[in-house]
Amino acid sequence: MRRRLVIALVSASFCALGLAPADTPLPALLADTGGGTQLITARAPDARSTTGTLTWWDLRHGRWTAAGAAPARFGSGGLVEGTSRQQGTNTTPTGLYDLPFGFGIEAPPAGTRVKYRPVEESSWWCQDNDSRAYNRWADPLPADCRASESEHLVSYTTQYAHALVIGFNYRHPVRGRGAGIFLHVNGKAATAGCVSVPADAMTEILRWTDPSRHPHIAIGTEDGATALTRY
Repeated sequence: MRRRLVIALVSASFCALGLAPADTPLPALLADTGGGTQLITARAPDARSTTGTLTWWDLRHGRWTAAGAAPARFGSGGLVEGTSRQQGTNTTPTGLYDLPFGFGIEAPPAGTRVKYRPVEESSWWCQDNDSRAYNRWADPLPADCRASESEHLVSYTTQYAHALVIGFNYRHPVRGRGAGIFLHVNGKAATAGCVSVPADAMTEILRWTDPSRHPHIAIGTEDGATALTRY
């Protein structure tokens, strides 16, 4: 009884101070998780970091449980608040985003449930601010979208073997904020603004992601103005 009383008093003290117990799962500390029962967290030590940790979580019986984790890479320019990001800065936007669909040069892993688009020679991601297809998959490339301002997806044989679109600036694109932010397979170094993980982790994530559970990704830092817990 004495031990239970001590635990209860400690828990009450944490609550009184606005703190969470050390074993509180990370998603429970976020302001918003997107309303679903699956969440990916991508957290870096600080805004200048190019590496961190990506964890995917399930909400079951009212508690978030980690389903897997992997080392993550971020933009070579570090991380920046998504609402103030500028295109071409090689920064990864922080915030909470949905995952519209998957794509890849390789076939989807067995068990993949998300909508998955195969990358063909004609597949592009338009990043031209003057195009009506800005921040959209384009197959083929529209006449008003310059190839020099876009990504020819098939050219990234390693990174885009498998990928998920991160819904940054996607539903209602703001010109100049950025386009083509994905969760994809690691390349040789930091990304141009995406989040990347080892190939085996990307395969696991695609098998795990269930659209019926409304998965989201939360990107941020351990503390500061871009702290993950702000989102």
